[in-house]
Amino acid sequence: MEIWNNPACSKCATARATLDEARVPYRLRAYLEEPPTAAELTEVLRRLDARPWDVCRTQEPAAQELGLADWPRDAASESRWIAAMVAHPELIQRPILLLDDGGAVVGRSAEALRTAIDRSVDDPG
Repeated sequence: MEIWNNPACSKCATARATLDEARVPYRLRAYLEEPPTAAELTEVLRRLDARPWDVCRTQEPAAQELGLADWPRDAASESRWIAAMVAHPELIQRPILLLDDGGAVVGRSAEALRTAIDRSVDDPG
């Protein structure tokens, strides 16, 4: 699996430690240094079955500067949200775990990490 990782994030550190303990292999993507493209983020949202605002960190300074709290949360506005997160990757919730089975989870809870582990162990690939 791939983890969209911020080394300064405690939730990312917990995800790495939990996966290490379970001996689940992963590769790290420093998404702040290597931001996703709009197409990549759109695909991740599909894998998460989420809308852009579901994984946007709206309390970040960049979000406040952009006025994200007032942006519409509708289908017509999705590309605007995605463009903002591509331009300001710190707005993307973390860690996002892209599972080898084609799914994804936001690994912020023990339950989400357990799901990722279980799906990795069950994956024959």
